Amino acid sequence: MASETNSGVYPQGIKLGVDVGTVRVGLAVCDPDGILATPLKTLGRNPKKNSDVRALAKLVLELGVVQVFVGLPRTMKGEERASAQMAGEYARLLAAELAAKGVDVPVNLVDERLSTVSAHRNLREAGMSSKNHRKVVDQVAAAGILQQAIDMQKARGTDAGRRVQAPAPSGMPSSAPTLQDASGSEPDSSTRGLQL
Repeated sequence: MASETNSGVYPQGIKLGVDVGTVRVGLAVCDPDGILATPLKTLGRNPKKNSDVRALAKLVLELGVVQVFVGLPRTMKGEERASAQMAGEYARLLAAELAAKGVDVPVNLVDERLSTVSAHRNLREAGMSSKNHRKVVDQVAAAGILQQAIDMQKARGTDAGRRVQAPAPSGMPSSAPTLQDASGSEPDSSTRGLQL
């Protein structure tokens, strides 16, 4: 899938934000100009069959998405625990599914500390009862993740997050999937926290 780029720095067009949970996956989308992220939908998480990953890849194709941002939930100290590992694995599964479909759409991990907390606060401030939050909170969190990413791209003039590389296709030399910073190189431990 071809996309217009901003001097080769990052793709221009419709982008998708993803908030990965153990039960649900929230999705948000932005307009082609990358101005405003809006909640889109919530998928049920199916870690055994990964049907949600396939549904997400199909949605990327249907909407003509040029880039996907998956939230990486770090601790306030910047540590990556179980939920961050789950998000990283989800991003790799999505990158692999897109590659299997022959689609070259970047999947980037972006720091999303407190996105769900902010989403709950925003819904409360909008007058929604706590009981109804569950239906939309993941979408609102995904919108926060995406808005932060597109704002960073515009402010810095560079891509946001770390790109996730899909595993090599079968028949090619196998290597573990790697994370790369937005410039395409693997971040070293001294700069990893600064890339997101």
